[in-house]
Amino acid sequence: MSMTFHVNIVSAEAEIYSGTATMVFAPAEMGEVGITPRHSPLLTRLKPGEVRVRSDDHEEMFFYVSGGLLEIQPHIVTVLADTALRAKDLDEAAALEAKEQAERMLADQKADFDYAKAQAELSQAVAQLRAIQKLREKMHT
Repeated sequence: MSMTFHVNIVSAEAEIYSGTATMVFAPAEMGEVGITPRHSPLLTRLKPGEVRVRSDDHEEMFFYVSGGLLEIQPHIVTVLADTALRAKDLDEAAALEAKEQAERMLADQKADFDYAKAQAELSQAVAQLRAIQKLREKMHT
């Protein structure tokens, strides 16, 4: 049996996942981090993207986070996300529409235009689409 640690993924609305893992990958601000049992403590912000959890039976679970915080302790990892969803629950049509709308907002900058908000919305939509694509690729292998 391999070494494991506990993982909690929670959003502002609900707990999305709670269980054991042998490895977690997360989109930290400084780049993707890989977390194994007994990892050094770390607290960092997350970018929108995909969190992958590898269970002790080598199954990988995929989650989308819109940002938030990642707390790592030697035996527990907590993802505190603004929004978190299981990748299989993502709506591709809605993500494409959000991406197109954010791109239109960036192209049609008006006086009351909020550039940071449009950039954040575009970043989140692209991250959702990437998570959907990775899930599709995983299902075909």
